[in-house]
Amino acid sequence: MRDRATPQGRHADQRLREAPVIWLTTVSAAGQPQSSPVWFLWDGGSLLIYSRPGGKVRNIAANPRVALHLSDNGTGGDIVTLEGAAEVASDVPPADQNTPYLEKYRDGIARIGMTPERFAATYRVAIRVTPTRFRVW
Repeated sequence: MRDRATPQGRHADQRLREAPVIWLTTVSAAGQPQSSPVWFLWDGGSLLIYSRPGGKVRNIAANPRVALHLSDNGTGGDIVTLEGAAEVASDVPPADQNTPYLEKYRDGIARIGMTPERFAATYRVAIRVTPTRFRVW
């Protein structure tokens, strides 16, 4: 993580903890970058994303290098981007048993017409992204 002792580092950390959506870019087997908005949980060292099996998971299995970015402030500023390594995480609970994740997304899960249990069954693959590079400006 960027140095959280700096104002810029603290701001980036806060945005990563509070932002509801981050854009995840993976690369298909054919070499085509594919960006998807995803819900995520930032713990200060890595991001946790729950996904359906398929596209993103298949891409990560073939090429674990990913990029992520938060939306800007509407005028091209307040940029936070990350590059890192993604992996399927088998050591985390399902989404409906992950209290911090549920605290962040319970209302969103209800808005899309799901229960936490149904969400966890649908988005059953946990992906952990460990950043290797941050850019903040």
